Order: sequence, then C-alpha cells, then structure tokens
Amino acid sequence: MTNLAYEHAIEAEISAEQDLTSMQMLRPIPRISIQAFCESEGVSVPIERAGDDRRMSKAHLKVHMGGIATAIEFYQTAPTPNLIILESRSEPKELLEQLAQLAEHCDPSTKVVVVGHYNDVGLYRELIRNGISEYVVAPVSMADIVSVIATIFVDPEAAPIGRSIAFVGAKGGTGSSTIAHNVGWAISSLFRSEVVVADMDLAFGTANINFDQDPAQGIAEAVFSPERVDEVYLDRLLAQCAENLSLLAAPSTLDRVYDFDADAFAQIIDTAQRTAPVIVLDVPHIWSGWSKSTLMHADEVVITATPELANLRNTKNLMDMLKRLRPNDPPPKLILNQTGVPKRPEISVQDFAEPLETEPMAVIPFDPQLFGNAANNGRMLGEMDAKSPVVATINDIAHVLTGRAEIKARKKAGLGSILEKLKRAK
Repeated sequence: MTNLAYEHAIEAEISAEQDLTSMQMLRPIPRISIQAFCESEGVSVPIERAGDDRRMSKAHLKVHMGGIATAIEFYQTAPTPNLIILESRSEPKELLEQLAQLAEHCDPSTKVVVVGHYNDVGLYRELIRNGISEYVVAPVSMADIVSVIATIFVDPEAAPIGRSIAFVGAKGGTGSSTIAHNVGWAISSLFRSEVVVADMDLAFGTANINFDQDPAQGIAEAVFSPERVDEVYLDRLLAQCAENLSLLAAPSTLDRVYDFDADAFAQIIDTAQRTAPVIVLDVPHIWSGWSKSTLMHADEVVITATPELANLRNTKNLMDMLKRLRPNDPPPKLILNQTGVPKRPEISVQDFAEPLETEPMAVIPFDPQLFGNAANNGRMLGEMDAKSPVVATINDIAHVLTGRAEIKARKKAGLGSILEKLKRAK
C-alpha cells in the first residue's frame, strides 16, 4: 500500500469512528414522515442506510430518484410529509428559484433540508433566511443525515414535536384531571400551539363536562378498533374545544367494562403525537398494565397530590416506581393541590417535598368558588377569572412543561416525623 493510500485509509477509519461516536449521542427520531429526492447514488445510498438505522425505526422514509423538479411534480397531487430532503446540483440562483416553486405546493409546517454541491456561505444564509431548515454540502454520510434530522426534530432547545404529558393523581379526588385540562387549555391559548387532550378514564372521565362538549365519538371508538386508528380516523374522533385545542373524549358511561391490554392505548398516543405538538394524557388513578405502560412511555409525567399522609405515601410509591421504569428520564413532576383548606390538618409543603427529594412544580391553594364555578359552567379557570392567582400558577405550569421556564428552588426543611409516619402507614 502506498503512503497516500495508507493516509486515505487512516482518514476513512477516523471518519467512521467519529460518525459512530456522533451517532451514539443521538436520540431516536420521532414518528415522522420523510421523503428524499436525490440526483445521485452518492446521496441516495447514505439516506437509505440512515432509514435502516435503529434511531430511525419510528420514522417513515422513502427515497425518490430525481431532484427538485421531480419533487415539484410529485407534490402537485400528493400531501407533503414532515420533512423533505432535496439534492440539487443547481447553481445558487437557479436553486432558489426552484425552491420558490416547490414552496407553492408545500404545507407551511413541512421542513426542508437541501443537500447541495456548492460550498457557499452566502447561499447558506439565503436559504436559512427563506425558511430552509438546513443546507448540507455533499458528500454526506449516514451519520450526517441522521444528525441533521435529529437537529430539526429532537433539538432540546426547540419546542418538542408530539410531546406527551401524562397527568395522574396520587389518590382519587386530588384534582389531577382538572389540572390536566386547564394546563392543556393554557398551553393552547398562551403559545398558540395545537394541543390534544385525551381523557383515558373511559368510565368516569370529566373532560367532556369540563370543556362543555358532548361528542358522539371519542377515545372508546379508537381503543376498541385499533386496526382503524390513523391520522384521518383520529381526526374524526376529535372534538374541537377551542382554536388550538382538541379533545379525545371518554364516553363516561357504564354500558361495558373497560379492561384493556397493556399496549391498548399505545397506537392512539403514537398517532396523536403525529397530529399535534402537545398531547395531554389524563390518566385515571388506577394501577393496571395499560396505565403503567402509559406513564412509563410518556415524555413527561405530572403527579397531582393533596397535602395529607396517604397522598404522600402514594406519591412516593409512584415516584420510586417511575424512576425505576424510566431510569434515563427526569423524575416525575409534582403539583401540590388544594392546600390551605380551613380547619384541615395538613402536611406542610416543605415536609411533603423532603421525603420525595423533589420540589413541587406548583402549589395550588384551595379555592372552591373558582373551581366550582368553572366546573359547573363547563369553562376553564382562565375563562372564569383570568387575573386569579390560581390561573397564574396554571400558566406557570404550562411554561415549565413546554420548556419555557424552570421550577423555582425551595429551601429544604427537616424531615420531622414524616418518614416515621410513612413507615407506620405501610
């Protein structure tokens, strides 16, 4: 082997090792649809290889031969996917003109990545200014493709796509459903973000009452007919509650029993995550295979508790279990609700938080008039009294759960007798 060939072999080996290292740091790509239009095998082959990578197992990738002209013709009669990857050998001016023609047939939410053959900083800036998500100069590797897709759809600093937030009460009557519905409404109204609220308590769900809705169909039709569940079918089941808020309502009837397999709701949730950036899961206070699976696979878990001993025990059990089930995820977030009830002995916020080794995301005071009026009128808290401190707290929760704010730290307190009470309660 000549010295030049040996140097090239070493460079290729180093490049492969770097690709492997970068791939190991990438998170899985969500369930998105991707279509690529390529002019050369040098680009199409790495994209096809990327589609076989385990991190892309949830994504749907299809590669077409032909560049932007082919894409323009294709999307005149077909809907655009979440992401389009385009290879183009065109010069900068011609490339921009072709992309302008393609934009006439693209959904505004569709992301576009261009793989070009001109290493031109000015072109890059012009493309980004015109809404192109990324410009990559050929040649590209499989790692380059997966990394670009991850940068767009798995960027920790960007608003997550199809993020599921599961709310569950530590005990019945903690107000978890009410908090879930109001947080979903707050996210949709504050950030103009599409939100789907799924009421998973099929027998006794209250989302239809809280949102003043009476849909003929809802989540029951989906869970009992999983073979029919896709975006089109799910869209027919959703009830529009507000401009950016849809409800997958529970029947709230006892005509049948609701016993499900552990993965009964998985396809519904996966499909919903392809239709909206935020999915609020109102999980009932039960411990079954499907509720455990839902909490285990949700992107975020929020536990609502009231300040008394049984709630503390149940919250600790839930947190300990979910930490074991989700070792690579942040611990569940805690909301302490209905605090300050007159004449009721309560565990203080500090004593409640200390055994759990977590700070409450929010502490919501007892306000029976506000909550009662909202419930009886089928309205959200923010609609009843937008200036209420409780509504401000709900808005703060919305900011934290969407990554727009952080939980404020609270001074630690002594354990007191709480741990002993927990031991005696077991």
